[in-house]
Amino acid sequence: MNVFLVAGARPNFMKIAPLYRESLTREGVTCRIVHTGQHYDYEMSQTFFDDLQLPQPDYFLNAGSGSHAEQTARVMVTFEELCAKELPDLVIVVGDVNSTLACSIVAKKAGIRVAHVEAGLRSFDLSMPEEINRMVTDSIADLYFVTETSAVRNLFNEGKPPEQIFLVGHVMVDNLLHQMVQVHLNGAVAPELRELKQKAGEYVFMTLHRPSNVDDEETFRGIAFAVNEIAARIPIIFPVHPRTRKMMESFGIQLHKGVTCLPPLSFSESLYFWKDARVVMTDSGGLQEETTALGVPCVTIRENTERPITVEMGTNVLAGTDPDRILTRVFDAAEGRGKRGKVPPFWDGKAAERIWDVIGRKYGKVPDLSEACHELMECVGS
Repeated sequence: MNVFLVAGARPNFMKIAPLYRESLTREGVTCRIVHTGQHYDYEMSQTFFDDLQLPQPDYFLNAGSGSHAEQTARVMVTFEELCAKELPDLVIVVGDVNSTLACSIVAKKAGIRVAHVEAGLRSFDLSMPEEINRMVTDSIADLYFVTETSAVRNLFNEGKPPEQIFLVGHVMVDNLLHQMVQVHLNGAVAPELRELKQKAGEYVFMTLHRPSNVDDEETFRGIAFAVNEIAARIPIIFPVHPRTRKMMESFGIQLHKGVTCLPPLSFSESLYFWKDARVVMTDSGGLQEETTALGVPCVTIRENTERPITVEMGTNVLAGTDPDRILTRVFDAAEGRGKRGKVPPFWDGKAAERIWDVIGRKYGKVPDLSEACHELMECVGS
């Protein structure tokens, strides 16, 4: 079986890495990695691929930046040419970036099966481009690999056949647990980062990059006010996304001396800090899940989340962008008054195994997982 694993940006590679590693144990499966080049990435070095135990991508489509339409169109044109030439049996897409949408549409029109990993997640906020990508991809996929029960419910409610839906856990957790072992075994972070962590003692770890948060001056200033109030009481370690740095300079936003601004970190470097943070502040989707997996308190600077299990069961709380709410949520978490979460079902590092078990049965039902989905359907009142 010839399978394409599609990735458009650095987080996508973290999701396909467990799938690729597991594919090497499966007889008759050949996985080829397609990098659409959707995002230029500061960390796409050989070291990055080595950390994930991934080879360099087999194909690079060089889509580049641009508007959503321009980027999606470039991916579609180049991916169509590739599919016509290589004729894959299955295309696996992950997450919700433009490349996920583009490659799903191309594959489906070419009569190639499409599997969506992280299917069914919904924020119900159509102002988010990612929500459009998720909805359209799920409207045409053949297999839905699901991370949490809310996604099962969403897919049921959208009329997807239960036999095509599989609650398998989360490949990001697979990768997280893999990286935890690597960090423990190698401990390979720069001496200056070790010194910073030791000096900080107890600290908040923060990421901030979502356009709705940093592109609007009033919103960004409100968040920065809260950040400065927090930093006056507890140090904040803040790897700054290029987009965020650009908008800070444009708006003239100054941060408290208690905020240590770092250049973007690799996944292992970021993990080295946030796994021991008193609390994580973020507007990222992935960190909401990763903190829940490791039991680290998380305050999400968003009004909604497409990953509700992190709030319902995990360590995550939504603070929105109101400065007072952010302050309350962060100080509650930092001072031990926050929630204590649990790890969701199947977030055990074996999601990739379950996915390949399903694929290996040639798209048939897998009794244990299908049974779980039917039980879930009754539980969520589909």
